[in-house]
Amino acid sequence: MIKQLKLKNYILIDELSVNFSSGLNIITGETGAGKSILLNAVDLVFSSRVSKEVIKAGRDKAVIEIVLENTKNNLSELFEENGIDNLGTEIIITKEITQSSVRSRINGTLVSQEMIKKLRSVFVDIHSQHQTYTFLQPQHHINLLDSYAKDVYGDELELYKKKFKNFENLKIQLEYAKNSANSTESQIDFLKFQISEIEEAQIQSESEDAELEQELEVLENAEKLKELTGGAYWTINGDDNSILEALGKIKYDISKALNFDSKLGHVNEEFINVIENLHEISSSLRDYSQSLNNDTQRLNDIQERLFNLDKLKRKYGGTLENVLKNYNLFCSELEKIEFSTNHIDELESQISDERVKLQSMAQSISEHRKNYAKVLSVLVQDKLEVLELPKVRFEIQIMQKELSINGIDNVEFMISTNISEDLKPLAKVASGGEISRVMLAIKSIFAKNDEIDTVIFDEIDTGISGHAAQSVADEILELSKSHQIIVITHQAIIASKADKHFYVRKSQEDETKVEVYVLTGDNRIKALAELAGGDINEQSIEFAKSLLG
Repeated sequence: MIKQLKLKNYILIDELSVNFSSGLNIITGETGAGKSILLNAVDLVFSSRVSKEVIKAGRDKAVIEIVLENTKNNLSELFEENGIDNLGTEIIITKEITQSSVRSRINGTLVSQEMIKKLRSVFVDIHSQHQTYTFLQPQHHINLLDSYAKDVYGDELELYKKKFKNFENLKIQLEYAKNSANSTESQIDFLKFQISEIEEAQIQSESEDAELEQELEVLENAEKLKELTGGAYWTINGDDNSILEALGKIKYDISKALNFDSKLGHVNEEFINVIENLHEISSSLRDYSQSLNNDTQRLNDIQERLFNLDKLKRKYGGTLENVLKNYNLFCSELEKIEFSTNHIDELESQISDERVKLQSMAQSISEHRKNYAKVLSVLVQDKLEVLELPKVRFEIQIMQKELSINGIDNVEFMISTNISEDLKPLAKVASGGEISRVMLAIKSIFAKNDEIDTVIFDEIDTGISGHAAQSVADEILELSKSHQIIVITHQAIIASKADKHFYVRKSQEDETKVEVYVLTGDNRIKALAELAGGDINEQSIEFAKSLLG
């Protein structure tokens, strides 16, 4: 259940902390006082869409914090998987809204909206004006029925939906295969020509052209290279005046000097290394010079190879790397076309088999729906009679349709509020007060079947008074024995049932402020009197006291 709601810099509120109790929590106050601000804040914590307009004027950010008490659900594994600290029975959800971002945290750990959504489904069910609209729309009725009977065929329905998505994917593959198979023969021939042309070139690597150009440069300058490297060799080691001969004389002088001063030993060693390195260099120059020759055939072969590679580069991307990439693309495209052509029959057969299986599963789910539609219809009608709609008829109508993600059923809530009228769609018949009672009936029935701790009603008493208000009050009180209930109401009869009564007041002095008080004793009697009669007088005070017993 919700233990505490904290708001900071939220709309008209600087800072506010509200502590809810178990049982029935009632919120009252004058029209426009800001009662819905509290419930909207709860809704906002669990919502994915948040407007920056909720930040109080002149402030940088708004913060909403909810403290939940968890005594039913084991969330240890879920929290551990997401790196969330376990605080025992307390769960703290915080939403921080700035002009540039919205962040949600659970027990101080930043979490995704998906994680917040999971907690909402476990702890809180909010009935607002928006949800009234949702309940009126026929496309949502099937989800309500499935939710009621989820313990019976919920797993079967989830498996069906998974298979249906795979079925839809197969249909997409078939469509693609058919489109691909429609490629003209000339397109296929052109792909094969491109692939063949690149394959025949037998490209060795992405850098083959660069390596060949380097070799070509050497062949074209072979004579000059032979002359330069041969000359260098003879200068180092080729005649009586070579560098090595001169260095040999210097080595002799250093070795003589070494006899007089041993400190020249390291100089002698380094000089010997220099001579040895020059020997190696001269040998390399000699071998290189001797290896050079005018290989006209090789020169012609390289030029022809580069010419062919340049043709490919001009056609397929400018570089050998791009030529090879395009080759892979051509092969892949051809493979897809051939695959598609060969597998159309296979896909059609597979789709046909899957359709038969889905049809069978959908039929089974439909039978479950029809059975539980009767059960739920009776429960809702009985509950509506208790809620002062004695002549009402309520029926969940199921009509067959084409196979879809939800099966083969169209589900719609039908109602007749007068004995002389036929059943008609809920959205076209029910008044605001009747809609409120249908909502309360459904919520009451569902709440007894689910594990949700807290049910919130925003003005569930719309359009009702007198005996209807009394029956709604009794129903809410009964529901509060098993759930935490939070209600905004304008009905004194409903407010009198509260285990905890909150009064919302708006003040407008230097600035507009919203404040929340817990009413007890005489203050509560006065609030009920004001709700009942508009004015606080002796008669309304006595009526308020009678409501409290």
